[in-house]
Amino acid sequence: MKIDSYVFGSITVEGKMYDKDLIIFPDGVKPNWWRREGHFLSKEDIETILEYNPEILVIGKGAYGAMVIPEELKKVLKSKNIDLIDKNTAEASQVFNDCIKNGQNAVGAFHLTC
Repeated sequence: MKIDSYVFGSITVEGKMYDKDLIIFPDGVKPNWWRREGHFLSKEDIETILEYNPEILVIGKGAYGAMVIPEELKKVLKSKNIDLIDKNTAEASQVFNDCIKNGQNAVGAFHLTC
């Protein structure tokens, strides 16, 4: 799965445009990703990602980086040997594409606004 483009509030993946937050797995997109506390990421928000167990998790924290990833969650990812890359969504989109291009087992979780 490749990200074609990202602009505030919208991301296009493999030719399909999404206007709600989403998770991109190597074999498909989970649209309408909703977090329990909006701009605060919790373990419950990424359970499907943890079950998938990727090598890399790329998180797009929003256009302005508003999403908070608490240290406790970073420790959970580290304990599962999942490398975390968190950036604003524009940068995270590029990083995600680079990971896919390089054949890495990556999942991306993207907040499209804020």
